[in-house]
Amino acid sequence: SDYLEQNLNKVPVDDDITYVILNLLLLEKYGKDYTLDDVAQIWMDLLPYACTAEEEALEQLKAGTRPDSAANFNKYVEWIGAAIRADAFGYVSAGDPETAAKRSYNDAYLTHRKNGVYGEMFYAASIAAAFTAKTPLDAVREGMKQIPKDSALYQALEWAFSCEAEVTDYLKARTLIDEKFPKMHPVHTINNMCAIVFALMLGGNDFEKCISECVAIGLDNDCTGATVGSIAGACLGFDAIPPYWYDKFNDTVCTYLKGYSTLSISDVVDR
Repeated sequence: SDYLEQNLNKVPVDDDITYVILNLLLLEKYGKDYTLDDVAQIWMDLLPYACTAEEEALEQLKAGTRPDSAANFNKYVEWIGAAIRADAFGYVSAGDPETAAKRSYNDAYLTHRKNGVYGEMFYAASIAAAFTAKTPLDAVREGMKQIPKDSALYQALEWAFSCEAEVTDYLKARTLIDEKFPKMHPVHTINNMCAIVFALMLGGNDFEKCISECVAIGLDNDCTGATVGSIAGACLGFDAIPPYWYDKFNDTVCTYLKGYSTLSISDVVDR
């Protein structure tokens, strides 16, 4: 399998990475002021399949539903799917979390509502803030300022920050989350955002530790681990990342987008 450590010779196909590339292509084709209709069009053009909220919205679009209504009857609208698509909007708005949050909104609205949308805005803003923040944890503190204070996500993040003294390791972090949100689905936006805050508390300014703690906490940890990597990498810089995290990728990233199965990582970064 391409995903086993001993077989890694590129970034293999993954939905989180695929959406980062898709949103790069969206921004290149339609510009930073792209519309909801533009998102729908590029999904129809390039995205062959999806999961959960994204799949439901894609099927609605194929059936002729207007983009602004594609998520209206979607039962996954507060899951983490929109948040994992945030990275590109953070990267192109480096140092400007407010703009990053605004740029991510139309992308999120195609598939999500309420806290699902706020999750993508929060991630995009946090990644943008990370480029100028002193620590990765400071970046998420800044990012949460870009979502409504009366939202359930904002209030959950406030709770997470209030727990800093209690978060002594990943097991305690997970226990706190499970006790606070006992019936919440493991890929919901809210509990996973709290996991990110806890991971950054535990990881500090250590890139590897931030990701490792996040993965160890669990829940939707391929998504949250990737987001923590974005935030920590943007904050700490390339030199803080041990080369064995990327050497095996041989400057190659793969996606399942139509016509974009293989790309150069360095080219994607430059773009």
